[in-house]
Amino acid sequence: MSTTLERPAATPAFQQVSAGRKVKNAFATVLVWLSFLIAVVPLVWVLYTVIANGIKRLPFSNWWTEDFGSVLPDEVGGGVLHAVIGTLLQGLVCAVIAVPIGLLVAIYLVEYGRGKLAKATTFMVDILSGVPSIVAALFIYALWITTLGLPRSGFAVSLALVLLMIPVVVRSAEEMLRIVPDDLREASYALGVPKWKTIMKIVLPTALSGIIGGIMMALARVMGETAPLLVLVGYSAYVNWNIFSGEQAALPLVMNNERATNSMDPGSVGFDRIWGAALTLVLIIALINLLATVFSRLVAPKKK
Repeated sequence: MSTTLERPAATPAFQQVSAGRKVKNAFATVLVWLSFLIAVVPLVWVLYTVIANGIKRLPFSNWWTEDFGSVLPDEVGGGVLHAVIGTLLQGLVCAVIAVPIGLLVAIYLVEYGRGKLAKATTFMVDILSGVPSIVAALFIYALWITTLGLPRSGFAVSLALVLLMIPVVVRSAEEMLRIVPDDLREASYALGVPKWKTIMKIVLPTALSGIIGGIMMALARVMGETAPLLVLVGYSAYVNWNIFSGEQAALPLVMNNERATNSMDPGSVGFDRIWGAALTLVLIIALINLLATVFSRLVAPKKK
């Protein structure tokens, strides 16, 4: 006696999409585009406002080569060389201190962090990331000036900015290190390479492009802070190259000083200087991010 095995009915390769799913897909697409426009419109509006009001000052040749020490507060002329130098010096010193600390903490949390110490470190980074800039400035003021008796200076500003920059560097570097495939680490360990050398030669170079982007994002975030400048250093209308002594200007401090000393009527000297300084700060941050993007592509692992 022979038995015949019945084959199950073949599942059709393509099923007709129902009208309900099409409606849901269209609705989700509209929501995504609407969210995108809601996020982009304010950004474009801000950029347009800054450029439209600040471009009036940038064509002046002395805007980049002079300071405000040679002109009266309400006199047309002068430039922001003193503020650009102060902003770059304070940002550079901040990065020199914050980047190594942030990278070492991120490496510890990803590669070595286990147990209570790792949890405590993560908790402290989370707390530090939520500290307002004025609180960081007051902490440095209490420690650096009140307790140690040291003078107000651009270096004190950099120390306050370090507290704001470290958590951003830690979080961005931590994410970049975590996306490095474990296969690369295991292959290195299988060849007998020590863990520290695997981190230095394999993990860090692989994640370097993303780490640089995170560092530039953190630097751009702190360069526009105003509270540490108001608390920890006085405004100077002259160029000061000594970050450890004397008053030192920065672009946010220029804007605050012009707001306090000059008229804010459209077309006035103070109005033009404020918007010119704002556009200058935006251009500096954009240039730093552009250089970081180019450098990240140069150091990124090449596909063979």
